[in-house]
Amino acid sequence: MNKDADIIVVGGGLAGVAAAVALARAGQSVIHLAPPAPPDRRTSALMMPSVDFLKASGLVDDPAAIGHPLSAIRIIDATNRLIRAPETLFDASEAGLPTFGWNFPNTALLARFQAAAPARGLETRNHAVTGWRQEDELGVVTLDNGSELAAPLIVAADGKKSTLRSAAGIKAREHHFAEAALVCDLELARPLGSTSVEFHYPHGPFTLVPAGGTKANLVWIDEEPLLRQTQAGGPEALLAALRERSQRLFGAPQLASPSFVFPLSSLTVDTAGKESLVLVGEAAHAFPPIGAQGLNLGLRDVADLLEAVNAADGGDQGRGHIVSADYARRRAADLARTGSMVDTLFRSLLADMVPSQAARAAGLWALKLLPPLRRQAFALGMGARR
Repeated sequence: MNKDADIIVVGGGLAGVAAAVALARAGQSVIHLAPPAPPDRRTSALMMPSVDFLKASGLVDDPAAIGHPLSAIRIIDATNRLIRAPETLFDASEAGLPTFGWNFPNTALLARFQAAAPARGLETRNHAVTGWRQEDELGVVTLDNGSELAAPLIVAADGKKSTLRSAAGIKAREHHFAEAALVCDLELARPLGSTSVEFHYPHGPFTLVPAGGTKANLVWIDEEPLLRQTQAGGPEALLAALRERSQRLFGAPQLASPSFVFPLSSLTVDTAGKESLVLVGEAAHAFPPIGAQGLNLGLRDVADLLEAVNAADGGDQGRGHIVSADYARRRAADLARTGSMVDTLFRSLLADMVPSQAARAAGLWALKLLPPLRRQAFALGMGARR
């Protein structure tokens, strides 16, 4: 077969669009396969390394135009456990930064990525992909209309249930949690300022993220039956539960959007690249929304993919294989480290055993009392590579 583009990107989510646009802006000819999808009403808290990458790659010019700054994280142990952790505040000023990140509506972020697309070098088609195969030096994808496209490099950003990952035989391990996440937008009686507030309960955090003025984005993690039952009780039942969970620190909240409940799972893969194929975003990793790692990790995928593409020698001979192997090598340590960190954090929140409670409380006491340790944890949470 003859190649149709330098790179084919599959997937219309934030990671897929970011990859397609960033690669095209870097001079690659890109076909982006992105079937229409319902709008994503969630928000993403992006740490400064991610925001810096978006600005450097031209995907976002002014974060303040579409997002809201996050300058502190306040953690409150709201459990009734025998051993409780102290209230802890992480402030960006301790790291010499005005803010540790920005909170963006996903719809606004997606629109900004799409607006950054170059006039040439990027072609978007509204097709789903049903298969992948390797043919000599080219990766070949089959579209839902039966046609085929080929390129030296195929980028799979097609989510947790990735068709391309399965077709390539890359093993994925998925763990489903009993907990789920309820998300919605709220109007508070008192503003959060630029501080994200996390109330830690036995089955997960209840997190309020600043969204400008008195607006806040809620991520409430708890047992899925409880969340669905509360949601099914109607707005008044939900608001009563929100008042209780927020301990009325910000007055009586009001709903500013419908609520949605998402089951939680984690996903890891053996490798992020094989032959002409690389995995980006949730095709390569998925975690519960703890520590704001999801899209941040996906953007680090895109950043490393750009570096691997730029580092490859010119010409098509074996180029996809070279980029894929280099990309997989670059991503291995970050994926393992972040996966371990998020899993440890989430399981520590759910642990009922007294030794686990004591270890978690001791850890938070250490973070509270030792600024160097707090700065180290701060750097790790922002995506430090070392």
